[in-house]
Amino acid sequence: MHTYRLLEKGEPPDSAEKAIILLHGRGASAEDIITLADYFCDDSFYIVAPRAVNDAWYPFSFLTPEEHNEPWLTSALATVKRLIDEISEHIPSHKIYLMGFSQGACLALEFAARYAVRYAGVAAFSGGLIGDTIRTDKYQGNFEGTKIFIGNSDDDPHIPLIRTEESARLIESLGADVTLKIYPNMTHTIIQDEIETVLELMF
Repeated sequence: MHTYRLLEKGEPPDSAEKAIILLHGRGASAEDIITLADYFCDDSFYIVAPRAVNDAWYPFSFLTPEEHNEPWLTSALATVKRLIDEISEHIPSHKIYLMGFSQGACLALEFAARYAVRYAGVAAFSGGLIGDTIRTDKYQGNFEGTKIFIGNSDDDPHIPLIRTEESARLIESLGADVTLKIYPNMTHTIIQDEIETVLELMF
């Protein structure tokens, strides 16, 4: 497994009431994505952003056949699993938020759908489930009404809208309360409306 490296802020897990895991995009950093917490978190939160090796969770597009992104994809999923398991020793899953942008959003959705339980909330800013096709046999569990936000442009160069829509349907079938927002001509970024929607939905 890749080296386990974290950027942490806020309360330590053993004294925090809630936790948020933030997953950065390709070519970005934990330092970039952790600033998102400023919009969502008060002083009751443990805030953590794992660092991807060489600033990428996996080398190729999320639409590439999964075997081409191995062993990096398995390692990335294992990093999130280890983090969730460690946090869960102190904070139950229904008080843990999972958030990501772009490649990090894809990883957040892929992890949550493979290990569907009740989370505090999941937010994917420009993301979708991973693989050349969506294989339903990979996904299991029940979100038990977890609120999940997915935002995407109608013309994103990296995240095709059709995959975002397919992902939303699959995640809904696992018992999630999904909000999918499509933004006309949005560039590959996170916009204020997405932040406000997530705040309204799950905080």
